[in-house]
Amino acid sequence: MIETERLVLREWGTSNLPDLKRFLQDAEVMWAYEHAFSDEEVTNWLQWNMDSYRENGYGLWAMVHKATGEIIGECGITPQTVDGVVYPEIGYHLVKSYWHHGYAVEAAQAVKVWGFEEKEFPELISTVRDTNLASMNVAIRNGMIVKKRYVKHYRGIDMPHYVFSIRNEN
Repeated sequence: MIETERLVLREWGTSNLPDLKRFLQDAEVMWAYEHAFSDEEVTNWLQWNMDSYRENGYGLWAMVHKATGEIIGECGITPQTVDGVVYPEIGYHLVKSYWHHGYAVEAAQAVKVWGFEEKEFPELISTVRDTNLASMNVAIRNGMIVKKRYVKHYRGIDMPHYVFSIRNEN
């Protein structure tokens, strides 16, 4: 679907469940969620994305390393509700061994261009937990600035988040 210098972003399929588990079930990767996903949560995550492809024409896509063919994470756009308003959100997760090599930024920048050019979104956001400096840096390097702060309630925990935003200037 989307190709960059080092990556191909494409839809997840049911055969990719083990690839998703590599990072969604890694407690260190998922620390901002306060837990690694169970098998059932990973299956639901996959189904949620596949439903989004059908319903919205987008979702989180598998991030494939071109040189190796390995799936190293995911990046894409999903609807995100913040304070009652639904925004298109650029989200990303990456296998830990691929952190700090620019892959999340490369993918997020390509997804931003796709969202503005193909879907003509007037604005894209990324919501980031206030303790997740690495994800904040990805949003900043994607040209986003903080729009607001809000508290997400997840699994009985209040999690302050920042909404990073960029407007489509075309």
